[in-house]
Amino acid sequence: MHPSHIEVRDLKLVYATGPKQEVTAVDSVSFSIAKGETLGIVGESGCGKSSLARAFLAYTRPGARFAGGSVKVSGVDVLNFGPGELLKYRGRKAAMVPQNPLSSLTPHRTIGKHLVELIELHDAAGNNSPRAKALELLAAMELPAPEAIYDRYPHQLSGGQRQRVVIAAALVAEPELIVLDEPTTALDKTVESQVLDLVGRLQKRTNTTVIYVSHDLNVIARMCERVLVMKDGKVLEDGPTTEVFANPRTDYARALIAAIPRLSTATRSNVKRLSSPSMLAARNLDFAYRTGSSWTPLGRLFPKRQQPNILSEISLAIPVNSTLGVVGESGSGKSTLAAIIAGLVDGNSGAIEFDGKRLSGLATQRNRDLRRRIQMIFQDPASSLNPQHTVEQIIVRPLQIFFGMTRAAARDRAVELLGELDLGAQFLSRSPRQLSGGQQQRVAIARAFAGKPDLVLCDEVTSALDVTVQASVLKAMKRLQREHGTAYLFISHDLPVVAEMSDQILVLEKGNIRDYGDTATVLSTPTSDYTKRLLAAFETASQQLANRTLKHAN
Repeated sequence: MHPSHIEVRDLKLVYATGPKQEVTAVDSVSFSIAKGETLGIVGESGCGKSSLARAFLAYTRPGARFAGGSVKVSGVDVLNFGPGELLKYRGRKAAMVPQNPLSSLTPHRTIGKHLVELIELHDAAGNNSPRAKALELLAAMELPAPEAIYDRYPHQLSGGQRQRVVIAAALVAEPELIVLDEPTTALDKTVESQVLDLVGRLQKRTNTTVIYVSHDLNVIARMCERVLVMKDGKVLEDGPTTEVFANPRTDYARALIAAIPRLSTATRSNVKRLSSPSMLAARNLDFAYRTGSSWTPLGRLFPKRQQPNILSEISLAIPVNSTLGVVGESGSGKSTLAAIIAGLVDGNSGAIEFDGKRLSGLATQRNRDLRRRIQMIFQDPASSLNPQHTVEQIIVRPLQIFFGMTRAAARDRAVELLGELDLGAQFLSRSPRQLSGGQQQRVAIARAFAGKPDLVLCDEVTSALDVTVQASVLKAMKRLQREHGTAYLFISHDLPVVAEMSDQILVLEKGNIRDYGDTATVLSTPTSDYTKRLLAAFETASQQLANRTLKHAN
């Protein structure tokens, strides 16, 4: 038995929700982790797993405080560290990969400057120059053209590329403890496998203790020897991963495992829906960033060098009351496609039609009703929700702008929208920073549907959701589609979710269409080698989970 590296005793963490009002996020939690062990922490959105993860580095969000207990690493309580001790501890002894990479990177600094600063701070270059060490880390993350990535700004990368940069930053000093909070949410399965293999090799070489916080039970099954199941700030189960997955003791854990999406060719493709008139159509769409323009989730413009085509000859059609799933690796052009349709960036060639009429220009140039009818749900909710507004203000404002509702009527409708996404009225008074990643995403979904849109552009909307909440959110989205005839462009790297939601699937690689057709056909008889590799990666991940579960059950 390895000696304990980390000991958590009676840890309690609370968040302020108002004057003299607090809610408990981590409730008297105790456990230990051996040196070199890999621990997974799972549970529904808002269960306290990310708050617990931050405690290993003595982090708290604004408005939170440790109300009791201790977190000892190598026998020392990190909660008692002063600023100087924390500076030496974080990064060198322990590092964290946070859930929202865009919020973790300084927007006006290049990727190279981010990494070089850390390399110099921790004297981690070895015999190389800091720049050479940074390029080595970027290459290890399987990022395309590391030298080009080195000179780019965070907004110029896809979500998956930003995620890999943040992981590279965490590995700079090869710390003794690495905490990864939803590290693979923005990664396709092929890149996910490469990144997890890299972390696994580092762990074996340096005997690093690794903690994974994830709603992806496939990742936990693959990487973790032991798992904690959390709910309402408490640990419900703690044991070997194979044992917990094969024979869960609590109803909650059983429901969590049962809700894991499986890839199946038994999809929702519907010939009648696909024969309906198109809500959105694109023909021969090309796009390359022009010098002096780029986009971020907030629509700001930044300087950018001329680049090759991000999208090439894209043609598609989304009928009324149907869903087109768009899949592909990070950097394939998925989010750029949605940004063009949403009017966050222009300069494309080709034609886009919405409800039979030409669609062009930036959203700011479109009339109010057109902006209402086309809504987008962004990949990183923390960056798309106004941090100065409460949840009530975030949802009520579009109701008042688009429909002229009174504040009372808009508030009642906001409560209904939140309820459809399993969030209670008590969330109205909270700010985005007081929510978990999954809760933030559901607020963003509620805001999008407040306008009763005809087309919703969904960019990785389930990536921050645990499997049980994901199932309820997808169910709510299907119901809203049936009731209102809404069309979805559904971007995701999660093929089982895409298969469940989509009537058609479009597969992108490096801005080019590799497969496009009804869901059943693309999944059962893909034409491109790239699509075949994507399917094989999912089947491998699912089989690993099944094998670990069955091995213990037998």
